[in-house]
Amino acid sequence: MTDLTLALDVMGGDHGPHVTVPAAMQALRLYPHLKLVLVGDEHQITPLLQECGASYRSRITIKHTDECVAMDERPVVALRCKKQSSMRLALECVKDGEADACVSAGNTGALMAMSKVVLRTLPGVERPALVTRLPTVNNKPLYLLDLGANVSCDADILFQFAVMGSVLCEVINKQQRPSVALLNVGSEECKGNGQVQQAAQLLQHTPEINYHGFIEGDELYTGKVDVIVCDGFVGNITLKTSEGIARLLVHQLKQGLKQGFFVRLLAKLLAPSISRVLRQMNPDHYNGASLIGLRGIVVKSHGNADQSAYLQAISLAVTEATRRLPDQISSRLESILLDINS
Repeated sequence: MTDLTLALDVMGGDHGPHVTVPAAMQALRLYPHLKLVLVGDEHQITPLLQECGASYRSRITIKHTDECVAMDERPVVALRCKKQSSMRLALECVKDGEADACVSAGNTGALMAMSKVVLRTLPGVERPALVTRLPTVNNKPLYLLDLGANVSCDADILFQFAVMGSVLCEVINKQQRPSVALLNVGSEECKGNGQVQQAAQLLQHTPEINYHGFIEGDELYTGKVDVIVCDGFVGNITLKTSEGIARLLVHQLKQGLKQGFFVRLLAKLLAPSISRVLRQMNPDHYNGASLIGLRGIVVKSHGNADQSAYLQAISLAVTEATRRLPDQISSRLESILLDINS
C-alpha cells in the first residue's frame, strides 16, 4: 500500500495532546504505511513521545507552533488572527502537499472557515458539507449531511450535498447507486419549505442520482436509504439529539445490568452480545465527520473525543486519502453538471 501522511492538529479539542498524541501512536501501530505530521506545541508533544519506539518515531514529524484556536473562538477572528495556529498549519500541510489529509478536533466553525480559504472548494461546489456515518437497524451505514457547517442552504446547495453524499457512499462503501433522500417534515411530495421542494425537483430530474424522495426523522435509522440530506441547522440538531438519546440508552442499559443477582448472571452469560450492542450505540464508535467538497481531505473529530474516538477519526482520514475522495467527487460532479446543462 502507498505511504500516506496525515497532518494532525494535536492542540485542537477539549483534551489536546493528552488524547491526540496517544491516538496518533496507536494509529502508527495500526497502519504500517502511515506517517504523521504532529502540528502543535513541541514542548507539550515531545514528552508524550518518550515511550515511542524508534521505528515509530521515525515516521513522525513535529511542526511547532504555540498558537491554537480556542473552542469558543469566533470563526472570523480565528481566520483573520490565527494564521500560525495548529489548525491553520495542519491545513497548510495538505495544501502544500506535505500531507494527504488533515484531522482536527478543534472549533468546527473555524475549521470550516479555514478549510474553505486554505484548500478552496472543488469546481461546481459552492460550500463544503460536514458529513458523518450513523448506524441503522440493518447494520448498513447511513451518511447524514450537512451537520452544521452550513446553517442555511438553498436548493442548489442541497442538490450538491446530495451528489457529494452519493459519491462518498459509493467510494467508502463501494456501493453502486446508493439511495439518497431529503430529510423533511413529511414524506408526502407537498410537504416542506421552498428549498427542500426545489431540491427535490432537481434530484428527480437527475437520473445519475438514485433519489428516494422525502424521509422523516423517525425513519432516520431504519436503513431505508443510504444518504440523507438536510441543511446544517436541521442536521446538527438531529445529530446531537441522536447522540444524547444513544448515551441515555447506554446509561440505562448499564444501570439495568447492575440490578439483582439473576440479571447480573444473565448479563455475564450474554456479555459478548451486550458489549457489541453498547459499542454500536456509543456515538464515539462513529466519531469523525468529513468536510467534503474541498480540494483536500479534512476530518473533524468530536471536541471531547477520547483516545479511541480520535483514532476513529484518523482511520476515516486514512480511508478517504487511500481512495482519493476529492478526485472522485470532482469527476462525478462535473459529469452530472455537464449532463444537466446539456
